[in-house]
Amino acid sequence: MNIFRRLYPVVAFFGGFIVDALTLGKRVRVLDFWQLGAYLAGAAVFILWLAWRDAREKEPPLPAADLKGHVARFRWQAPYLLVQFFFGSIFSALFILYFKSSGHFGAWITAAALGALLVANEFAGDRYGRRFTLTWALFALNAILLLNFVLPHLAGSLDPRWFYASTLAGVMTATVVYWLAPGRPGRIGPAWGVAVSLLAAWNLGMIAPVPLVSRDIAVGHDFVQTEGRFLLTVEQPSRWQFWRDQAATVHVEEGGRLYGVTAVFAPLGVTAYLEHRWEVFGDDGWRLIYRNLFRSTGGRERGFRGYSWVLNPEPGEWRFSVATQDGRVISVLPIRVERGDARLWARREREF
Repeated sequence: MNIFRRLYPVVAFFGGFIVDALTLGKRVRVLDFWQLGAYLAGAAVFILWLAWRDAREKEPPLPAADLKGHVARFRWQAPYLLVQFFFGSIFSALFILYFKSSGHFGAWITAAALGALLVANEFAGDRYGRRFTLTWALFALNAILLLNFVLPHLAGSLDPRWFYASTLAGVMTATVVYWLAPGRPGRIGPAWGVAVSLLAAWNLGMIAPVPLVSRDIAVGHDFVQTEGRFLLTVEQPSRWQFWRDQAATVHVEEGGRLYGVTAVFAPLGVTAYLEHRWEVFGDDGWRLIYRNLFRSTGGRERGFRGYSWVLNPEPGEWRFSVATQDGRVISVLPIRVERGDARLWARREREF
């Protein structure tokens, strides 16, 4: 039974991860931010409670088998569990959104680190009441990640300055709670280290361009735009490649066109300037062939759509990507282009 008790947090985490992965990113509403903000405020309240108890040098109740003893023990454990719950709820929601916003290796590393912290939170327990330095750092991280979404949403802009402003606001929130804590247990310095690390990751391109979320990306033929519908014919993958939405290789005749379509979700009221990039790999590495700039307005559940094309693409390794105009990659689709008639291959029509 002990092994099942130890594995329970992991099972609970992955269960919640799957549920969030299927639901989050389809729609980001103001109500979601209020809910996550309430979780952050709840965490602050119970951290202050733990600090008050620590300042008064309160001792945990002695083990007892009667009802009164169980109640006393539960009351002692409650603030630990509630801080853990609030941190986990914020981490779960924002980690999924960061994960879905990650379109390249650097951003995936950051998302994976957040995922590791989310798993570690499941095992934290009463460490939040004994290691306050860790508690302040995690509180700052949660506050920063949340405000990274909230401020661009309120401003209706993805200007990089909002990332700096939200990061500063998040760590200042943690600092204010630290100043309010009785006895000010632990150290607040590492919380500022978290903020500096996130700013460094942002400048290295390792932070996903939140609050944008990639909904779909495809490359194909015979693109049609009619009555608000985007229709694209894609070549089907082999049956064993069940995880792919289209074949990894596309066939284009001499002089033919290759179309790319993307759908990117942004919260209602957020305007984003995006771009499509078509790149081919050569002797000197990746070479930009075509760049198409366009503007998106958030709110559409299936994502704001954009399309572009390249004429007579040369055979070889290509990648089609959608990014913000300041260079933050949202999603990348690597493909191989070969000469041939696409009609000779199994195809299907996709709607965006």
